[in-house]
Formats: sequence, structure tokens, C-alpha cells
Amino acid sequence: MQDHTKRSIISESKVPEVTLGFWIIKIAATTLGETGGDTVTMTLNWGYLAGTCLFLVAMIVLVTAQIRTHRFHPALYWATIVASTTFGTTMADLADRSLGIGYTGGSTLLLTCLVLVLGLWYRTEGTISVNSVSTPRAEAFYWAAITFSQTLGTALGDWIADTRDMGYGGGALIFAAGLALVAALYFWTRVSRVALFWAAFILTRPLGATVGDFLDKPLDHGGLALSRPLASAVIAVFIVVCLLLIPQRAGQHPGHRQTAEQA
Repeated sequence: MQDHTKRSIISESKVPEVTLGFWIIKIAATTLGETGGDTVTMTLNWGYLAGTCLFLVAMIVLVTAQIRTHRFHPALYWATIVASTTFGTTMADLADRSLGIGYTGGSTLLLTCLVLVLGLWYRTEGTISVNSVSTPRAEAFYWAAITFSQTLGTALGDWIADTRDMGYGGGALIFAAGLALVAALYFWTRVSRVALFWAAFILTRPLGATVGDFLDKPLDHGGLALSRPLASAVIAVFIVVCLLLIPQRAGQHPGHRQTAEQA
């Protein structure tokens, strides 16, 4: 006689474990996205449209490689994050400045797109937790949400720094305070961990954007007027060092398997 039971198992996700090291590298990657995007569009004078097309192609290639691989590869994952955040920088600048919809219009449009992607992901998969990213379909939703959140973060950073006259230093403080609030809710409340993750993921982007702008914008615009290529190179080296020193483990998600036991 056989008794069929479901046993819970733990399998690896295609994205990294969310630790303090994850957030350190994420903020550095978003800062690199800002300085790297500005290097191409402004320093090299490619313009927002050409820069957006360049980084869109790079992101598509890397996302495709990420989805096609069968396990978590730290270098590939973070290269894809950098590509998405750099594309987010140039795309937000294109929408805000070249398309003439302004920071408020761009932020509203991008927030709507992000909510729609997350809603469709939840309706299709039943969850938007990053711990569930283990199938090509879930990963496609994940990278779509990542891209819109990166672009939204850029627009929010510019909106606070420029439209609200907070300056880049003031904007960085506002978003750092927002992240501190999210951390407090994580440690001392039972607010949904999934909601807190996406809130933190969105907030790290404008924090990185304002820090990047603070590094490379002219002195009369509230920046330090550092060389964009040099700032980008230093941040890239910092990310590589972090990848070498901080343990990179795949996240885990629960699954089930059907096993037969002899009675």
C-alpha cells in the first residue's frame, strides 16, 4: 500500500539572497547607472535617444542571457542590474526632457506602468515575491518590474532634486530617510516583506541617482563637478570588489514534490 504525500523542498532562485550586501551593491549599481548614463548621453554627447537605444540593446541581451541560464550567476545578475539602471537613467531623462512631459508627468507614467506590471505578475503567478523567481515567466515579470522601478526611481530623484528645489544633497537625504523608515518597518513591524522589498528597491534608485548627480553635476548646480567617466570607473571597481568580498548566494523559494512512500 502506498501513501502519497507532498513534501516541501527548498530550491534555488535565479536572483540573489536579499541581505545587507545586496543593498550595498544595489545602491552602488544605481549610482553607476546615473554616472554611466550621463557619461554616454552628456559627456560623449550621444544624446538621450541614442543613449537609451544603446542601453536598451545591452539590457535585452543581458536579460535574455539571465533568463536562459539555469542557475544564479552573480556577475551576470549584477551586470543586468547595471544595464537596467543605466537604461532607466537615459529613458527617464528622455521622457522628462526630450518628450516634454516633465518630471511629474514622467514619474506618474512610470509609476502607472510599474503598478500594472506588478498587478499582472501577481494575477499570473499568485505572488510578486522575489523568492518565487525560478521560472522564465516569473523572471520575465521580475525584470520588467525591475526596469520600470529603476526608471521610476530616476524620475523621482530628478523631480525631488530639481522641481522641489531640494538639491542633490537634500534629495539624497530624503531618500535615505525613506530607506531608514522601510528598514524600521522591516525590523519592528509585520508589514508585508514583499511590499517592503519593492518599496526599498524603488527608493534605492533615486538615492543612487541623486548621489550620482551630486558627484558629477557642475558646482553651480549643487554638484561636485567630478569627471563622469572617472566617477563611473571608481564605482564600477567598488562593485567588483564587493562581489569578490561579499558572499553571493542564490535566494531560496519553497516548492513541492510528490514522493511515494511504502507503507
